[in-house]
Amino acid sequence: MNSNTIYLDNSATTKPLPEVMQTFLQVNELYYANPASIHEAGVEANALLMRAREQIANIVRTEAKDVIFTAGGTESNNFAIFGTAQANVHKGKHIITTKIEHPSVLEAVKILAQQGFEVDYLSVNEAGVISLDELRSKVRKDTILVSIMHVNNEMGAIQPIQDAAKIIHEQSRAIFHVDAVQSFGKIPVQFNDQNGPDLITISGHKIHALKGSGALIFRKKLTIAPYIVGGGQEFGLRSGTVAVPQAVALAKASRIAVEAMAEKTLQYEKWYKDLHLFLRNFGSNIHLLSSEAGAAHIISFSVKELKGEILINALQKHGIIVSTSSACSSKQTTTSHVVEALNIAPSFKKGVLRLSFGAQTIDAHIEQFKTIFSDIMCDLKGENK
Repeated sequence: MNSNTIYLDNSATTKPLPEVMQTFLQVNELYYANPASIHEAGVEANALLMRAREQIANIVRTEAKDVIFTAGGTESNNFAIFGTAQANVHKGKHIITTKIEHPSVLEAVKILAQQGFEVDYLSVNEAGVISLDELRSKVRKDTILVSIMHVNNEMGAIQPIQDAAKIIHEQSRAIFHVDAVQSFGKIPVQFNDQNGPDLITISGHKIHALKGSGALIFRKKLTIAPYIVGGGQEFGLRSGTVAVPQAVALAKASRIAVEAMAEKTLQYEKWYKDLHLFLRNFGSNIHLLSSEAGAAHIISFSVKELKGEILINALQKHGIIVSTSSACSSKQTTTSHVVEALNIAPSFKKGVLRLSFGAQTIDAHIEQFKTIFSDIMCDLKGENK
């Protein structure tokens, strides 16, 4: 991408911030020793690692020992699901998730179903939000895990995780896992002593840190099986030499995101409302997947009787980068499972576009998108400008 590219695909990945990259490079240069080593250089590296752990723990209100560094969101989600199932199978084999989870959750529970676990999938309404009544009806005494994402990666629906946690904890001993990859650093997500989540997944490359960094964070000590065995690093749960530079860069990006959250939220809400009004001008040719109650940094819509790939290519010719849905499913030819779960009209299922904002998005990017998209719609659909 050149410097003139307008990048509106931040939910797929973000460009690392310069100060995050500087931190990453400095740690690689000065603190390259193995943090498990007992010599002075190792002790210094471990101290830096523990400081990063504490900084992330403070953001979500837990203890440093309950932050486990991983290679990203997919690993953290897999760790939460397989680790919980393996360690708690004696309590039951019932799992609950939703129909619109990230593939790293859906594929994991599919494997468990093949191994004899029973999986219930919660439906969502047209806004992509679960029914608490349905959740209440499906939680059982033998439910050992409930996994519900906070913000959907394809259309930005926000799930009522605090209300869900109350139901789960009142009706069962299940562990409640929340995939917060799309919300952490953008929408407040914290543990609560009473009814919050038990496990939270975060990913570095969604908040302008580096790919290959993430964490699985615990509210308190839980019964969960080790994910990778070996030398016993990460409190015996994920063996292997810890990547200190990635962990420190993740903590740096997390602090920056949280400190800027209020300001960025106002910007995102402004652009979100502006784009909603803009898209409504196209009348019946546009279907908005994102509701006004969704996360402000993601706006998803569909163009009638047009393939998303056609729109993406047309926008790309003008230097504007967007996606069809999630980067994990955009190369597939089948309709996204999230779009299917929303039950939208068949004429809109193939034309989904997702715009997602980040720390480097500015007003001019939104205005340029509106201008170019209007021209494209005029060419493809005969819309008046």
